[in-house]
Amino acid sequence: MLLVIVLAAIVALLLLITVAKLNPFVALIITSIGVGLATGMPLISANPAEQPGIIDSIKTGLGNTLGFLAIVLALGTMLGKMMAESGGAERIAKTLIARFGEKNVHWAMMFVAFIVGIPVFFQVGFVLLIPLVFTIARQTGVSLVKIGVPLVAGLSVVHGLVPPHPAAMAAVGIFKADVGLTILYSIIVGLPTAILAGPLYGNWIGKRIHKEVPKEMGDQLVYSEARQLPGFANTVFTVLVPVFLMLAASVADLALTKGSTAYQFLKFLGDPVVALLIATVYSFFSLGFFRGLSRENVLKFTNDCLAPTAGILLVIGAGGAFNRVLLDSGIGEYIAELANESSISPILLGWGIAAMIRIATGSATVSMMTAAGIVAPIAAAMPGVNIELLVLATGAGSLILSHVNDSGFWLIKEYFGMTVKETLQTWTALETIISVAALAFIMILDLFV
Repeated sequence: MLLVIVLAAIVALLLLITVAKLNPFVALIITSIGVGLATGMPLISANPAEQPGIIDSIKTGLGNTLGFLAIVLALGTMLGKMMAESGGAERIAKTLIARFGEKNVHWAMMFVAFIVGIPVFFQVGFVLLIPLVFTIARQTGVSLVKIGVPLVAGLSVVHGLVPPHPAAMAAVGIFKADVGLTILYSIIVGLPTAILAGPLYGNWIGKRIHKEVPKEMGDQLVYSEARQLPGFANTVFTVLVPVFLMLAASVADLALTKGSTAYQFLKFLGDPVVALLIATVYSFFSLGFFRGLSRENVLKFTNDCLAPTAGILLVIGAGGAFNRVLLDSGIGEYIAELANESSISPILLGWGIAAMIRIATGSATVSMMTAAGIVAPIAAAMPGVNIELLVLATGAGSLILSHVNDSGFWLIKEYFGMTVKETLQTWTALETIISVAALAFIMILDLFV
């Protein structure tokens, strides 16, 4: 009966989002209440510590999730805004393109997106770099598709697989994975995946679909050549500060004695909150004050960039609430018992559940959060499961087959001036390549780590 409830809850969630057109936040809260009622949880518990009620679980799950991710999301968004306003992202792109050459410009765009996408959301990174794509396409006459596909492939891979992106960080928390190891594995898996879906597929499809830069959009977004940009090394260092700090914390686990001063210091600096705080404050100086921006300008940038993150935070928080209700209702333990009798790999299970929800809802965040909540208790009950790779598998599944129910589909279509059919041939295809290729690389890596 509990398994039927889980399946019914997933179907109900999909129907609420796709058919009833409910906001994912509302749909997740309603589904959480439904699961609690169906499993016999009390509405309000007199002793939440021993037997939490439905509302208690929702509050706890949402609060615990946002208590961490709200900080990460806010700091990461501020860092991305400083890169946008300073021209740091454009500096990275121009430098790499100059070194790669015009014939290999599509390779440069993939690496640019992979680097720039680390601290920013997919949509932010796309809007940040699309002016450069337009400029290159106009100057070289190369198809916009050949240059643009590697860009969105690099951004999508980082968005779905690499912490500190919120959904990936939420999955790290749910699975209790190591952040530094997850980042390391995500780069090992992500780079070859981005190459397949980006430069290689982009070059192939670009020969078959030649698109010019849409005139009105191009005239508005192409940067002026007279724009003064920050230095390349300074910008790259600023972007990678949180990555270096989090990797250092993982090294401390392997090389230092737990409890030592050096160990505690590195673990503190490598905490995602502290690492992003340091990088964000550093960006205020390296990309702001030292380049002539006033305190008022920096304050305005950091205030303005937070408003669009509200919806993302709510969806992630509701996903945490759904996860908590599943755990408190006993469903997680029951599924874990079933999994112990099954030969299905948790990595394949996580990928499959995330893929199914992604195809039906169009939301990578909802699919990754829901899949993580279902698979986490299974992984906890099974010895020998590589938790970090399970995070990546869930993220890979959440990227598959983006189509008309995904806002990213329409974003790409409008900016590239493509038809629905052309967008399916480019964006939808590359997202599917990313999902399947990443799973293959994850399974290979699982043989060695």
